[in-house]
Amino acid sequence: MTAADGAEAGVVPVTVVIATRNRREELLHTLSRLRSLPERPAVIVVDNASSDGTSGAVRDRFPEARVIRLSRNLGAPARNVGVQAARTPYVAFSDDDSWWEPGALRLAARTFSEYPRLGLLAAHVLVGAERLPDPINAALAAMPLPGDAAQPGPSVLGFLACASVVRRRAFLDAGGFSAVLFFPGEEQLLAYDLAALGWDRCYVPGVVAVHEPSRRRGPAAGRRQAELRNALLTVWLRRSARVALRETVRLAARTLQDRDSRAAMLGALRRMPYAMNGRRRLPASVEADARLIETRP
Repeated sequence: MTAADGAEAGVVPVTVVIATRNRREELLHTLSRLRSLPERPAVIVVDNASSDGTSGAVRDRFPEARVIRLSRNLGAPARNVGVQAARTPYVAFSDDDSWWEPGALRLAARTFSEYPRLGLLAAHVLVGAERLPDPINAALAAMPLPGDAAQPGPSVLGFLACASVVRRRAFLDAGGFSAVLFFPGEEQLLAYDLAALGWDRCYVPGVVAVHEPSRRRGPAAGRRQAELRNALLTVWLRRSARVALRETVRLAARTLQDRDSRAAMLGALRRMPYAMNGRRRLPASVEADARLIETRP
């Protein structure tokens, strides 16, 4: 079954999009998990220019999945390519080391159908072979944002990409994941942009994703540097000048003693022209929500 067939075959109207790079064996394991789901979702794999034979292996072992091989590594925005190619109204994201529990995607589709202003659903995440609750679950449930009975769960202004489902139209209207950020920490900006367009974002604990973190990960220091860099770029892209300047000063102060902060600041400065070109202030109500989260105990 291809992504095109998914909208016509009477299965759940959700396409699973996976962006991957050089994790062939883990991806194949994830695809076997997705293939066994009773919902039989369409699957699109976006290969970020892997050099380990990922695309060929997927085509051989999972011919029902659509493979889009990119000529270069786009990072997180590779998911945008998959969403554009999808033909279902809803898109669920998995990473090459994460998948969905049976029934989760059917519940997600029903939730989107019942709540037409829902743009993004943040799922409950179980981690590792022990299926322990990810700390992000409690953080999402406790976000102190205003909500109402016309929402399926607590409002959120952040999420974990590999455990999220989006309304395709809302995602595309918001511009998807930003090329300025590349990876990681790309979720915050998208949450801001969906909120700015008036789309609800909710944590729905009945929708469950499983994440078994890959052993094939880059150095921890490199990831921390990229996270710090992208956090600063995100505030310059959307937050008030006061907040952006405050966060710049905070990071600059840490550069004196912290190597990762120095690398993050340098990386942010290199990308700052692109960030300033894409700068767009949040509506006052969304800015207020962001400040409310920052000031919670």
